[in-house]
Amino acid sequence: MRILYFHQHFSTPKGSAGIRSYAMAQALIKNGHQVTMVCGSFGAGQTGLTIPFKNGMRRGNVDGIDIIEFELPYSNGLSFSKRTQIFLNFAFESIKVALTEQYDIVFATTTPLTAGIPGVFAKWIRRKPFVFEVRDLWPELPKAMGVIKNPVVLGLMSLLEWLTYHSADRLIGLSPGIVEGIIKRGIDPSLVKAIPNGCDLDIFTDKGQPWRPSSVLDTDLMAIFTGTHGLANGLDAILDAAVELKERHREDIKIVLVGDGMQKPNLQKRAKSLDLTNVIFHDPVNKSRLAGLMASADIGLQILANVPAFYYGTSPNKFFDYIAAGLPVLNNYPGWLAKMIEKEQCGFAVVPEDPKAFAEALIFASNERESLKKMGSNAQVLAKKDFDRLVLAQQFNDWVTSVKDKPVV
Repeated sequence: MRILYFHQHFSTPKGSAGIRSYAMAQALIKNGHQVTMVCGSFGAGQTGLTIPFKNGMRRGNVDGIDIIEFELPYSNGLSFSKRTQIFLNFAFESIKVALTEQYDIVFATTTPLTAGIPGVFAKWIRRKPFVFEVRDLWPELPKAMGVIKNPVVLGLMSLLEWLTYHSADRLIGLSPGIVEGIIKRGIDPSLVKAIPNGCDLDIFTDKGQPWRPSSVLDTDLMAIFTGTHGLANGLDAILDAAVELKERHREDIKIVLVGDGMQKPNLQKRAKSLDLTNVIFHDPVNKSRLAGLMASADIGLQILANVPAFYYGTSPNKFFDYIAAGLPVLNNYPGWLAKMIEKEQCGFAVVPEDPKAFAEALIFASNERESLKKMGSNAQVLAKKDFDRLVLAQQFNDWVTSVKDKPVV
């Protein structure tokens, strides 16, 4: 079958963004299907296409995936209004593809929520089966964070959410809270499947060449955060813990933040003003380099702002990368991941907004290396047992492609 797959922030492993859609597309191809990926130009990602854009678009085949890339460069560092404009432009261009391309099933994944718009058009105008994947609950998350306050905008987003969910023949949620949120909008539970983010064991088990930033000694405990430096990530919590470590004279504990985002300049400025030599900022790296960094790291940091909507409503890529690499995880907010970490004994779940508890967990990790090593082993066991990307990708293939057996109403 021919799958038309919309993901605005698509990337191959050569980029520094998440590669869920790449892995899912590969599973579809492995099962004999043809995939056309429609995406934008994502700053942290790489589509693999190198030919020049023509009239704002380029097309080619990368690793068996037919890719349509629009010249709509996106970055988390852009203003809210600019990002909104790019989201809407992508939706508009995608609608044209959905109405003209030849395909059997249309699939769309967030974020943003507007990514589902071409699927709605494909369902009601071309009568195509539509599967929608929800990575974050919108507008619940931006509303809870206070990012969007305009009641008219929130109302329109809520209407779009309802319309997209009710247009889809099947849905996928990436966490327990997301699945619950979809069902609460009046969707039959039998039409919703939980397929969380997965562990790329082929990338992170064969870790490549270990490396550390030059300012991190081999004897230091190296804690790493890998991902977007945005409002949702609440990375001031890391700097607060670094202050606590500095006051306790634990110069042997280094925290490395790898990535980019709109809050990075502010974080760097604050770290400099506090003279935090125990915090190192590093540019984003591709998956191969990331695997080498994780091979040399001691613990991964799963950090989010203390927003209750995040507790069960997110499925962060970085957590699954950490455990795939056999890294114990320090998590600083309640929810399904915190419970899992405690149950599987694969790291530390500390309470939000408590820099002392955060610092003490890192000090324990540094002082008790054998216990830390055991946690890391437990983490990789969990990765292989419950979150093997290849297993989850096959579940994805079966769920998406069998929708063709259900008539479109």
